[in-house]
Order: sequence, then structure tokens, then C-alpha cells
Amino acid sequence: MNIRTLTTLAILIALSAVGAFIKVPSPTGTVALDSLPGYFAALYLSPGLGALVAALGHLLSAATAGFPLTLPLHLLVALEMAIFAAVFGVLGKRNVIVGIVVATLLNGVIAPLSFALMPKFGMAFFTAMVVPLLVASFVNILLAGLTARALRGKTER
Repeated sequence: MNIRTLTTLAILIALSAVGAFIKVPSPTGTVALDSLPGYFAALYLSPGLGALVAALGHLLSAATAGFPLTLPLHLLVALEMAIFAAVFGVLGKRNVIVGIVVATLLNGVIAPLSFALMPKFGMAFFTAMVVPLLVASFVNILLAGLTARALRGKTER
């Protein structure tokens, strides 16, 4: 990894920390614009680096809310975020619209559905979280895709 990529990565992690404070109202208080830099990194740098930024972004957001789901469950969410960002990076490089739709559905529907399968949470958790997560996911991913596209166009000229 060269110094430029490392510096960009550090800036994106810092932006995730800032985004962690821009909350979307939700029952957990952890839904925020923290993953935008991770999704951006997945397209602009690599799916693996995007996964790292997205996972750290979620942990930063969860920390600002006091880890309401417990640290082990937030680590699970961070792993999901890493996977979703990497998927977005792979799909988005081929077709950004498909990447946006798939990643939004993964984070907005599949992530809360994984908690609905746990006895402690159930369908009530899914129902409470699906709309805030869909909205935040779409905003995070759309803005990341638009930003990556705009910057990629400028660097290719």
C-alpha cells in the first residue's frame, strides 16, 4: 500500500467518525451516515479497503450510542457491513445501479432480518429497523456511488 492510498484510507476512516454523528432516527440510535466513506472506498480504492472502512464506521457509530446491542452483536453488524461494502465494490464497478440496489437491500433488509431470527429480537426488531436502515443505506450508498463516479471522471481526464 502506497502513502497516497494509506492517507486516503485514514481520511475516509475519519469521515466515518464524523458520519457516525449524523444519525437517522432509529430505535437503536446507531443508524447514521458512517458507512458512506466505506461504500465510497469500496468503489474508489478496492472492495477490501471499503470493507475495512465500513466495518470501522459501524463500530464508531455504535460507540457513539453506547453499543446498545452489546459489543459482540455490533461486531456481527460490522462484519455484515464489511461484506455489504465489498459486494457493493465488486458489483458497483460493473454496474453502479445494480450495486446500489443490491447493497441497499442487503443492508436495509437482510441485516435486520438476521436479527429477527434471534429469539431476543424477533420480527418486532425487524419491523422497527427496516425503514430507518433502508433510508440510511440508500442515502449512504447513493452518495458514495455519485462521489466515486464524479471523482473517477475528474482523475481520468
